[in-house]
Amino acid sequence: MSGSTLGTLFTVTSAGESHGAGYVGIVDGCPPGLALSEADLQGDLDRRRPGQSRHVTQRQESDTVEILSGVFEGKTTGTPIAFLVRNEDQRSKDYSAIARTFRPGHADYTYTKKYGVRDFRGGGRASARETVVRVAAGAIARKWLRERYGVVIRGYLAQLGHHPIPFLSWDDVHANPFFVPNAAMVPELEAFMDRLRHDGDSCGARVNVVAEGVPVGWGEPVYDRLDADLAYAMMGINAVKGVEIGAGFASIAQRGSEHGDELTPAGFIGNNAGGVLGGISTGQAVQVSIALKPTSSIRIPRNSIDTAGAATTVSTTGRHDPCVGLRATPIAEAMMAIVLMDHALRHRGQNADVQSATPAIAGRVPGP
Repeated sequence: MSGSTLGTLFTVTSAGESHGAGYVGIVDGCPPGLALSEADLQGDLDRRRPGQSRHVTQRQESDTVEILSGVFEGKTTGTPIAFLVRNEDQRSKDYSAIARTFRPGHADYTYTKKYGVRDFRGGGRASARETVVRVAAGAIARKWLRERYGVVIRGYLAQLGHHPIPFLSWDDVHANPFFVPNAAMVPELEAFMDRLRHDGDSCGARVNVVAEGVPVGWGEPVYDRLDADLAYAMMGINAVKGVEIGAGFASIAQRGSEHGDELTPAGFIGNNAGGVLGGISTGQAVQVSIALKPTSSIRIPRNSIDTAGAATTVSTTGRHDPCVGLRATPIAEAMMAIVLMDHALRHRGQNADVQSATPAIAGRVPGP
């Protein structure tokens, strides 16, 4: 299977299936000398881990990471960093009822037609559990970005189903199981999720990710634009069906006089561009928003076909996330970090000696 590696200079390769022995990740291109331990990766893995509230899958996985190579005496060596996350609570028997049928909205049908193999165990390679590799790799990237450039990457749940969530405070994000920036919304969201589980249905979500401290100049036009690579990486997350950079689709209703972010000696006024112009970072906050579809595994019977092509109905039981967006925040943060580190290294490799007489302006005009 091709398509399991992301990046150009900083690359991430993953292998594993949801109901196999576990997942292996290989990170290549990390510079030597970065202080790194399993604890640096475990924090983000714990944020993504299933079974931490009644609103997500009850599969119990510790997601304990083991670094196998690329680190010596607590620092990266510059060689590939390999790590392992074992599966501990897979229950393949839960999927025996769908061994010969295709779940609507899942990759069952397309994988079977492409590879000629029906691996019905929890989605196999297409399972969102594969994102443990991305989150672990992203933890390496965000640590390097923070220490080398002061880049801070944060995300939050911006909408759950029909419930938009007004942003209030970053402090609220990690104090609730939804990663929402508004603690007052939690009771409403909990009631909504309880009704959803009772109905045996699922819902979609929007997750926003912001990277602050990104310097001007990252991005490789024309075909390797920073925003293009961010969109590519985000679309690679399971269940993502849409990506916006900055104002995104709201740009349709804007006029040029409104959308274009004016420049002043004190900094930019506004950030409709989402921190990227011409595929190159502006020095503003890089802003990405992703739309995640409703989980396809639901108890409500749906029309489908079996492996012989005959009509049938499918009702999926077992342990599933009623909304994959609830655990997507650390995943989206990780993908942002991986892409930014890759572009930081690419920029350093080609343009480290470039000198410009034009002063760099602030990402935004300082407030009062």
